[in-house]
Amino acid sequence: MIETTHQPGAGRRVLICDDEPQILRALRLVLRAAAFEVVESASGEEALEAASSHPPHAAVIDLVLPGVDGIEVTRRLREWSDMAIIVLSAIGEEEAKVRALHAGADDYVTKPFFPDELVARLGAALRRSDPEPAEPVVSVDGLEVDLAARVVRRDGEEVHLTRTEFELLRVLVRNRGRLMTHRALLIDVWGPEYADDPTVLRGQISNLRRKIEPADGPRRFIRTDSGVGYRFAG
Repeated sequence: MIETTHQPGAGRRVLICDDEPQILRALRLVLRAAAFEVVESASGEEALEAASSHPPHAAVIDLVLPGVDGIEVTRRLREWSDMAIIVLSAIGEEEAKVRALHAGADDYVTKPFFPDELVARLGAALRRSDPEPAEPVVSVDGLEVDLAARVVRRDGEEVHLTRTEFELLRVLVRNRGRLMTHRALLIDVWGPEYADDPTVLRGQISNLRRKIEPADGPRRFIRTDSGVGYRFAG
Protein backbone atom coordinates (compact mmCIF):
# COMPACT_ATOMS: atom_id res chain seq x y z
CA MET A 1 0.00 0.00 0.00
CA ILE A 2 1.31 3.46 -0.95
CA GLU A 3 0.90 6.02 1.80
CA THR A 4 0.50 9.73 1.08
CA THR A 5 0.33 12.64 3.50
CA HIS A 6 -2.19 14.49 1.35
CA GLN A 7 -4.65 13.64 -1.37
CA PRO A 8 -3.82 15.74 -4.45
CA GLY A 9 -6.18 13.70 -6.58
CA ALA A 10 -9.34 14.18 -4.54
CA GLY A 11 -12.15 14.85 -7.00
CA ARG A 12 -9.77 14.76 -10.00
CA ARG A 13 -10.03 12.43 -13.01
CA VAL A 14 -6.76 11.45 -14.70
CA LEU A 15 -6.45 9.66 -18.02
CA ILE A 16 -3.54 7.23 -18.29
CA CYS A 17 -2.28 5.74 -21.54
CA ASP A 18 0.39 3.09 -22.01
CA ASP A 19 0.53 -0.03 -24.16
CA GLU A 20 2.41 -2.00 -21.49
CA PRO A 21 -0.04 -3.70 -19.07
CA GLN A 22 2.44 -3.64 -16.18
CA ILE A 23 2.96 0.11 -16.55
CA LEU A 24 -0.79 0.71 -16.68
CA ARG A 25 -1.19 -1.34 -13.52
CA ALA A 26 1.58 0.59 -11.74
CA LEU A 27 0.07 3.93 -12.79
CA ARG A 28 -3.38 2.82 -11.64
CA LEU A 29 -2.11 1.78 -8.19
CA VAL A 30 -0.02 4.91 -7.67
CA LEU A 31 -2.70 7.37 -8.77
CA ARG A 32 -5.57 5.68 -6.98
CA ALA A 33 -3.50 5.72 -3.79
CA ALA A 34 -3.32 9.51 -4.23
CA ALA A 35 -7.14 9.62 -4.56
CA PHE A 36 -7.30 10.18 -8.31
CA GLU A 37 -10.11 8.70 -10.36
CA VAL A 38 -8.28 6.75 -13.07
CA VAL A 39 -9.38 6.19 -16.67
CA GLU A 40 -7.19 3.69 -18.55
CA SER A 41 -6.32 3.41 -22.24
CA ALA A 42 -3.79 1.29 -24.13
CA SER A 43 -3.41 3.29 -27.36
CA GLY A 44 -3.44 6.85 -28.58
CA GLU A 45 -6.79 6.36 -30.27
CA GLU A 46 -8.34 5.01 -27.06
CA ALA A 47 -6.92 7.93 -25.08
CA LEU A 48 -8.37 10.54 -27.44
CA GLU A 49 -11.76 8.84 -27.45
CA ALA A 50 -11.82 8.56 -23.65
CA ALA A 51 -10.78 12.20 -23.23
CA SER A 52 -13.53 13.43 -25.54
CA SER A 53 -16.20 11.27 -23.88
CA HIS A 54 -15.34 12.14 -20.27
CA PRO A 55 -12.85 15.05 -20.20
CA PRO A 56 -10.23 14.47 -17.49
CA HIS A 57 -8.49 17.02 -15.32
CA ALA A 58 -5.12 15.56 -16.30
CA ALA A 59 -3.46 12.95 -18.49
CA VAL A 60 -0.35 10.79 -18.15
CA ILE A 61 0.64 9.68 -21.66
CA ASP A 62 3.44 7.40 -22.81
CA LEU A 63 5.48 8.76 -25.72
CA VAL A 64 5.84 5.49 -27.61
CA LEU A 65 2.41 4.14 -28.52
CA PRO A 66 1.09 2.05 -31.41
CA GLY A 67 -0.71 4.09 -34.04
CA VAL A 68 -1.10 7.64 -32.78
CA ASP A 69 1.98 8.32 -30.63
CA GLY A 70 2.14 10.29 -27.41
CA ILE A 71 3.33 13.49 -29.06
CA GLU A 72 0.36 13.53 -31.42
CA VAL A 73 -2.02 12.66 -28.58
CA THR A 74 -0.62 15.59 -26.61
CA ARG A 75 -0.99 17.95 -29.58
CA ARG A 76 -4.61 16.93 -30.20
CA LEU A 77 -5.55 17.20 -26.52
CA ARG A 78 -3.98 20.65 -26.32
CA GLU A 79 -6.09 21.84 -29.27
CA TRP A 80 -9.20 21.89 -27.10
CA SER A 81 -8.13 21.46 -23.46
CA ASP A 82 -5.96 23.12 -20.81
CA MET A 83 -5.76 19.88 -18.81
CA ALA A 84 -2.48 19.04 -17.12
CA ILE A 85 -0.47 16.68 -19.33
CA ILE A 86 2.50 14.59 -18.18
CA VAL A 87 4.39 12.49 -20.71
CA LEU A 88 6.24 9.30 -19.84
CA SER A 89 9.56 8.86 -21.60
CA ALA A 90 12.23 6.19 -21.68
CA ILE A 91 15.63 7.47 -20.54
CA GLY A 92 17.70 8.84 -23.43
CA GLU A 93 14.79 10.02 -25.60
CA GLU A 94 15.82 13.63 -25.15
CA GLU A 95 14.68 14.83 -28.56
CA ALA A 96 11.27 13.22 -28.11
CA LYS A 97 10.88 14.87 -24.71
CA VAL A 98 11.53 18.29 -26.21
CA ARG A 99 9.06 17.60 -29.03
CA ALA A 100 6.41 16.57 -26.51
CA LEU A 101 6.95 19.75 -24.49
CA HIS A 102 6.64 21.81 -27.66
CA ALA A 103 3.41 19.93 -28.46
CA GLY A 104 1.93 21.18 -25.19
CA ALA A 105 2.94 18.76 -22.44
CA ASP A 106 3.43 20.35 -19.02
CA ASP A 107 6.20 18.01 -17.92
CA TYR A 108 7.71 14.59 -18.42
CA VAL A 109 8.64 11.72 -16.11
CA THR A 110 11.20 9.12 -17.09
CA LYS A 111 10.72 5.37 -16.86
CA PRO A 112 11.12 3.67 -14.48
CA PHE A 113 9.38 6.35 -12.44
CA PHE A 114 9.24 6.97 -8.70
CA PRO A 115 5.63 7.05 -7.42
CA ASP A 116 6.12 10.09 -5.18
CA GLU A 117 7.79 12.04 -8.00
CA LEU A 118 4.99 11.25 -10.44
CA VAL A 119 2.30 12.35 -7.98
CA ALA A 120 4.26 15.52 -7.13
CA ARG A 121 4.78 16.42 -10.79
CA LEU A 122 1.12 15.77 -11.54
CA GLY A 123 0.03 17.86 -8.55
CA ALA A 124 2.24 20.74 -9.68
CA ALA A 125 0.84 20.58 -13.21
CA LEU A 126 -2.72 20.60 -11.85
CA ARG A 127 -2.00 23.65 -9.70
CA ARG A 128 -0.75 25.50 -12.77
CA SER A 129 -3.91 24.65 -14.66
CA ASP A 130 -6.08 26.12 -11.88
CA PRO A 131 -6.86 29.85 -11.77
CA GLU A 132 -4.52 31.83 -9.54
CA PRO A 133 -3.74 35.49 -8.84
CA ALA A 134 -2.09 37.11 -11.84
CA GLU A 135 0.95 38.37 -9.92
CA PRO A 136 1.45 36.36 -6.70
CA VAL A 137 4.22 36.64 -4.14
CA VAL A 138 6.10 33.34 -4.20
CA SER A 139 8.07 32.25 -1.13
CA VAL A 140 10.24 29.14 -1.28
CA ASP A 141 12.87 28.04 1.23
CA GLY A 142 14.08 31.53 2.16
CA LEU A 143 13.61 33.05 -1.30
CA GLU A 144 10.76 35.55 -1.81
CA VAL A 145 9.80 36.77 -5.27
CA ASP A 146 7.24 39.57 -5.43
CA LEU A 147 6.20 39.49 -9.07
CA ALA A 148 4.01 42.59 -8.85
CA ALA A 149 6.59 44.78 -7.08
CA ARG A 150 9.49 43.18 -8.97
CA VAL A 151 11.38 42.65 -5.72
CA VAL A 152 13.44 39.59 -4.80
CA ARG A 153 14.67 38.77 -1.30
CA ARG A 154 16.84 35.94 -0.04
CA ASP A 155 16.71 35.31 3.71
CA GLY A 156 15.14 38.75 4.16
CA GLU A 157 17.82 40.64 2.22
CA GLU A 158 16.92 42.26 -1.08
CA VAL A 159 18.67 40.80 -4.11
CA HIS A 160 19.40 43.22 -6.95
CA LEU A 161 18.70 41.67 -10.34
CA THR A 162 19.05 43.15 -13.79
CA ARG A 163 15.88 43.51 -15.86
CA THR A 164 16.74 40.42 -17.89
CA GLU A 165 17.58 38.37 -14.81
CA PHE A 166 14.27 39.29 -13.23
CA GLU A 167 12.31 38.48 -16.40
CA LEU A 168 14.01 35.09 -16.57
CA LEU A 169 13.22 34.40 -12.91
CA ARG A 170 9.64 35.59 -13.41
CA VAL A 171 9.04 33.10 -16.22
CA LEU A 172 10.56 30.26 -14.20
CA VAL A 173 8.62 31.13 -11.05
CA ARG A 174 5.27 31.49 -12.82
CA ASN A 175 5.85 28.03 -14.28
CA ARG A 176 7.31 26.60 -11.06
CA GLY A 177 7.72 22.88 -11.13
CA ARG A 178 7.37 22.82 -14.90
CA LEU A 179 10.26 22.06 -17.21
CA MET A 180 10.83 25.04 -19.49
CA THR A 181 12.80 24.25 -22.64
CA HIS A 182 15.72 26.40 -23.72
CA ARG A 183 13.72 27.58 -26.74
CA ALA A 184 10.64 28.49 -24.68
CA LEU A 185 12.70 30.56 -22.25
CA LEU A 186 14.62 32.31 -24.99
CA ILE A 187 11.46 33.28 -26.87
CA ASP A 188 9.65 34.38 -23.70
CA VAL A 189 12.48 36.50 -22.30
CA TRP A 190 14.52 37.62 -25.33
CA GLY A 191 12.13 37.20 -28.26
CA PRO A 192 11.86 34.83 -31.25
CA GLU A 193 15.06 36.10 -32.85
CA TYR A 194 16.99 34.45 -29.97
CA ALA A 195 15.13 31.12 -30.15
CA ASP A 196 18.21 29.18 -31.28
CA ASP A 197 20.89 30.92 -29.18
CA PRO A 198 21.22 28.99 -25.88
CA THR A 199 24.57 30.64 -25.06
CA VAL A 200 22.89 33.83 -23.86
CA LEU A 201 20.50 31.77 -21.71
CA ARG A 202 23.27 29.79 -20.03
CA GLY A 203 25.09 32.99 -19.11
CA GLN A 204 22.00 34.57 -17.54
CA ILE A 205 21.10 31.38 -15.66
CA SER A 206 24.62 31.34 -14.22
CA ASN A 207 24.30 34.96 -13.08
CA LEU A 208 20.86 34.35 -11.60
CA ARG A 209 22.01 31.30 -9.68
CA ARG A 210 24.98 33.21 -8.27
CA LYS A 211 22.60 35.81 -6.84
CA ILE A 212 19.73 33.68 -5.51
CA GLU A 213 21.20 30.28 -4.74
CA PRO A 214 23.05 29.57 -1.46
CA ALA A 215 26.79 30.09 -1.71
CA ASP A 216 27.42 26.60 -0.33
CA GLY A 217 25.47 23.41 -0.79
CA PRO A 218 23.28 22.05 -3.57
CA ARG A 219 21.13 24.20 -5.83
CA ARG A 220 17.69 24.71 -4.31
CA PHE A 221 15.79 26.72 -6.86
CA ILE A 222 16.87 26.43 -10.50
CA ARG A 223 17.30 22.84 -11.62
CA THR A 224 18.85 21.76 -14.93
CA ASP A 225 17.41 19.05 -17.16
CA SER A 226 20.51 18.43 -19.24
CA GLY A 227 20.07 19.19 -22.90
CA VAL A 228 16.41 20.14 -22.45
CA GLY A 229 15.91 23.16 -20.20
CA TYR A 230 15.40 24.44 -16.66
CA ARG A 231 12.75 24.33 -13.96
CA PHE A 232 12.11 26.35 -10.81
CA ALA A 233 11.86 23.81 -7.99
CA GLY A 234 9.22 25.63 -5.98
